[in-house]
Amino acid sequence: MEAVTDSAPSREQLRLLAGGEPLLSLTNLRAGYGRMEILHGIDLVVAPGHSLCLIGPNGAGKSTVLHSIYGFTRILEGTVRVAGEDVTRTSPNQKLRSGVAYVLQDNSVFPDMTVEENLWMGGYLMARPQQAKEAAERVFARYKRLADRRRQPARVLSGGERRLLEISRALVMDPKILLVDEPSIGLEPRYIDMVFEILTALQREEGKSIVMVEQNAKKGLEFADVGYVLVAGNVARAATGRELLEDPEVGRLFLGG
Repeated sequence: MEAVTDSAPSREQLRLLAGGEPLLSLTNLRAGYGRMEILHGIDLVVAPGHSLCLIGPNGAGKSTVLHSIYGFTRILEGTVRVAGEDVTRTSPNQKLRSGVAYVLQDNSVFPDMTVEENLWMGGYLMARPQQAKEAAERVFARYKRLADRRRQPARVLSGGERRLLEISRALVMDPKILLVDEPSIGLEPRYIDMVFEILTALQREEGKSIVMVEQNAKKGLEFADVGYVLVAGNVARAATGRELLEDPEVGRLFLGG
């Protein structure tokens, strides 16, 4: 692990690697839960329409980064900015209004609600229910497999379809940034490919910025423009996804190479 951690990137290197002006940035972020500090001064930069994948060993703080961006942790120091606005200590609802949506790791569909009703729930912050219904129709126009099941309870969906529903519900508020926690977890390989195809289309066709945590490091780095290796609550290495895939030390530690 020392070979990975001996080349921690500077803040300027992360900015250049991002490939554009920051849409989302974390600066010297120290955060955790209760009295436990998990992140020890994290810097992170994501440009509009770009994707970033966080990889690293269990307990490195990957999901805590997403939690801290969205407002689920105790922030001890540092800042979170979206389009230049300081949102460090705003609530999750305020984050959503600022253009940040979170697709949780755990199964978060409402099983007894219909697919349509689940989508409507994604617009709970909208001024009028009709706005959420219109947004749901746009989702159905894009994803026929959800449209075909719109009146069915969400519990009948396959694992891949549930993941699609979770992603689609996060899109109802038309966020600029999607935080995606373990999109492949618990899915069969064919559904994993489907989910990554959906995320790729959202980035390339709709210009969404995506920050992802993915245990399947190879899949995540193949998808992402930029990869960060987290070790013990610090960014130990950062490079393009392709460069990390080709790095023999990263391969040995995280890619099964």
